Amino acid sequence: WEQLWGAISAVFKSWNSSRAIIFRRINNYPASWGTAVTVQAMVFGNLGEDCATGVLFTRNPKTGVPGLFGEFLVNAQGEDVVAGVRTPQKIRADADESVDSISLESSAPDVYQQLQSAASTLEKHFRDMQDIEFTIQQSKLWILQTRTGKRTGNAMVKIAVDLVEEGIIDENDAIQRQDPEQIVELLHQVFDDTATYDVVATGLAASPGAAVGRIVFTAKEAAEWTARGESVVLVRTETSPDDIEGIIAAKGILTTRGGMTSHAAVVARGWGKCCITGCSALKIDYHGGKVEIQTSTGDVHVVNCGETISINGSTGEVILGSVPLIDPTFPQELDTLMGWVGKAQSLKVRANADTPEDAARARAYGAEGIGLCRTEHMFFDQERILTVRQMILARDEIERRKALSKILPMQRQDFHDIFRAMEGYPVTVRLLDPPLHEFLPQSTAETKKVAASMGISPEQIERRLSDLQESNPMLGHRGVRLAITFPEIYEIQAQAIFEAACELAAENILIEPEIMVPLVSIDTELHVVRKQIESIAETVFLSHNQRVNYSIGTMIELPRACVTADAIAHHADFFSFGTNDLTQTTLGISRDDSGHFFPTYLDKNIFASDPFVELDRNGVGALIEIAVQNGRRTNADLKIGICGEHGGNPASVAFFHKAGINYVSCSPYRVLTARIASAQATASLVQKNT
Repeated sequence: WEQLWGAISAVFKSWNSSRAIIFRRINNYPASWGTAVTVQAMVFGNLGEDCATGVLFTRNPKTGVPGLFGEFLVNAQGEDVVAGVRTPQKIRADADESVDSISLESSAPDVYQQLQSAASTLEKHFRDMQDIEFTIQQSKLWILQTRTGKRTGNAMVKIAVDLVEEGIIDENDAIQRQDPEQIVELLHQVFDDTATYDVVATGLAASPGAAVGRIVFTAKEAAEWTARGESVVLVRTETSPDDIEGIIAAKGILTTRGGMTSHAAVVARGWGKCCITGCSALKIDYHGGKVEIQTSTGDVHVVNCGETISINGSTGEVILGSVPLIDPTFPQELDTLMGWVGKAQSLKVRANADTPEDAARARAYGAEGIGLCRTEHMFFDQERILTVRQMILARDEIERRKALSKILPMQRQDFHDIFRAMEGYPVTVRLLDPPLHEFLPQSTAETKKVAASMGISPEQIERRLSDLQESNPMLGHRGVRLAITFPEIYEIQAQAIFEAACELAAENILIEPEIMVPLVSIDTELHVVRKQIESIAETVFLSHNQRVNYSIGTMIELPRACVTADAIAHHADFFSFGTNDLTQTTLGISRDDSGHFFPTYLDKNIFASDPFVELDRNGVGALIEIAVQNGRRTNADLKIGICGEHGGNPASVAFFHKAGINYVSCSPYRVLTARIASAQATASLVQKNT
């Protein structure tokens, strides 16, 4: 009895082990669930050579191919199979051709037939692939337990489609069986699930996939090493627009600070790069070209520039050395599944895309337009950012317009290419939004370069930088406030948009730009800027002898905008919720700094989940519902979307569907996830109403 209660107690206590806590966090399981214990009389697989124990799947968990897949050990108990101290034997003769051993099928054909029959019965009863544990005691088969089997993303798709074709489930069941987050596996390299490795640190799983490469600490190093044919992982305290060259070159990004929506996370997700942020166990020594990693046990590992690490952006794990990677593949059944998804989903899915390549990728995954084209992301190129800096550091409107005249043809070509790539679909273009300091030079060398380009001294640039310094730039001179104080900035961007649209209209290419004004807090702001944009539109239409349909709206990202949405809707054709900033301003939490303290909030169950990953329904969600209701009371035809990072989070997508949103927009690499989540939300709501 003491042993029994000790075993029961150990299971209950395991719920709060560090391993279980990490697992719950990765899978977003609430700590309040708890665990259970089954006390079960057992049979013996270790009474002799006519006894055995094993584990099998009714289908291959890696590929989804039907047929028994598993291993067993003669004269053994269950823990012997999983402990790895003995080499198991295969169950089916052709299950693993690389293992030269006697299979259960050949050594005990009667038992094998019983096992095959039991597996078929259990799979049909539970209507899904099963993970079965069994014991053979003196040639008699016993089934110990069965449960739904874990599987790869590829197998998840194939098994669901196969079960429909076998008449075991219907199309709706197949959609509901999909894990929207796991579908991302089909788009990124992942670690080989047979590999073993030791995790030395864990950060925030900011962008999925896996990467292996040599550590570098600067964007320049990343570009140079990549040019030499090396794979690199860019390690930074945090990233800025100056690091874009390095982010493009690197296989993965690892930062010590930042959250799920920091610069590194957002850019990495948009470009399909593996990324971990907020990994506070790292201490970077840029001067010494090394990083110290302190493990949870207190050990310190020093990794020098050029040494290899592996990172898992799906779990936040950092590993020393190289872990084998598996290339992504699309199962043939994916098209069939996504066809069912397309018929089922009512909430449309768009993509956040800033380049023609991203737009084309999004369309390939089934996106029905662009919900957020961030114009500031078009300025990250080294040549362009110099021109943008000249514009920001200009002393007056004349200098500013001189710089803007260089930006105009760049922007016009950008929009021309994106509109062409998204022909027939709406494209929402957000006018310049971020704090200007994000574009400013960060080093002495950069300052000298800008000064030389403007024909002034570095000291004058330094004084201008001092003038532009803000205590809280996130709530400072950005968004619509730029248009109010420097109207020429938005005028040039609007001109580029309309000129590109008119050029395509002359080729009979259908495009309808949606121009979004960010950070509006009061209706008069949008009223003033709308008049400016409409004036530019008429000027361009007259000069090109062309007209295109367009709409003007705003990004709702401030609490005041939510509660006064009825007034703002008088001047808006659409709303698009920027849930990243709306979460920040509602909770009063910086998304870039929350990584320092928010894990403690999660550990103490103050928050059930990170509100920058899964929408805070009671707070931010309530404001969204108010804005939707009030906005549509003024304008019944108001189109409403979501373009924050929550647009690709399945739980948040379900909320947006219920709230009456028209579409969500997310990274191209999360379009499949959002589409499946949308179809699942539609089916769940229909079932609930029924």
